[in-house]
Amino acid sequence: MNGEWAALAAKPLAIAFIATLALALVATGKALQRLRARAILDEPNERSSHAVPTPRGGGIGVLAALLPAWLAVMLLGYSDAAPLAAIAGALVLALVSWRDDVGGLSPALRLLVQALTVAIGMVFLPGAGTVFQDLLPPFLDRIAAGLVWLWFVNAFNFMDGIDGIAGTEAAAIGAGIALLTLTHLDVVGLGTGLFGAATAGAALGFLRWNWQPAKLFMGDVGSVPLGYLLGWLLLSVAGAGYWAAALIWQAHRQHFYQRAVQAGRSHAAVVRRVLAADIVLIGAALWSTEDSEIPALVLALVTVALLLAELSRTSRRRAEAG
Repeated sequence: MNGEWAALAAKPLAIAFIATLALALVATGKALQRLRARAILDEPNERSSHAVPTPRGGGIGVLAALLPAWLAVMLLGYSDAAPLAAIAGALVLALVSWRDDVGGLSPALRLLVQALTVAIGMVFLPGAGTVFQDLLPPFLDRIAAGLVWLWFVNAFNFMDGIDGIAGTEAAAIGAGIALLTLTHLDVVGLGTGLFGAATAGAALGFLRWNWQPAKLFMGDVGSVPLGYLLGWLLLSVAGAGYWAAALIWQAHRQHFYQRAVQAGRSHAAVVRRVLAADIVLIGAALWSTEDSEIPALVLALVTVALLLAELSRTSRRRAEAG
């Protein structure tokens, strides 16, 4: 029976993925034209991983595809209205982050807005109060989950400086959640899987324009709300009981990526290694749902350790050669 339900779920998941991918391809291309015309550029500096001025704000195209897709999932009856809070939070973050992209805002104000949207999102989050599997009282569970969510938003935002990495990570998480739905539809719910599939599609559509050499960057307008939506999905998965899977999908240390690029490794080479690790992490996350949390976590830790060791080894070799 599970196989029959998985087969039925596969079609809407594929439609969500393909439709959002196509829309993101077009919307991001249009955004690129507008950003170039308005000369909204990310100028290189001593901390940059790029050498020429590059348009930023491509996340507008991502959100133009992704948010309507999420809304359509709800309107078609695959989900209840709770994700409206996530959509609203993402819109608020996009507006504030766009203001930061074009004019700059104080870090304190940005963090305050992020904290408020996370706090509101926690009120409507499915499984809120059980994210840490009853290890904490519900009130403390909500606080801890909110802090993790806030951290994740900023951690994801940090990745946008390397060509292709933010889109790759978002696609990997979205695809992993969609696959989890196929294997555990009765627990995760088709709506969550459709949100994941749509997120993967939007991220891959953006990658068409962001792969090395990047024609544009996502900008805070995209990376902050996208990190927020991914955080919603991961915490929802954890609240459904699959805490190990959610934890595994969050396994990364972005500053190692930056150091590898700054030491001379190409953006594409770094992202290919990250993608290879992501594939293993997706497998580990799915494995963890079969009463194998500890072995799956060990596999995930070993995978991340090997990735970081490889990137660190590359950084040291390049530094010594220089």
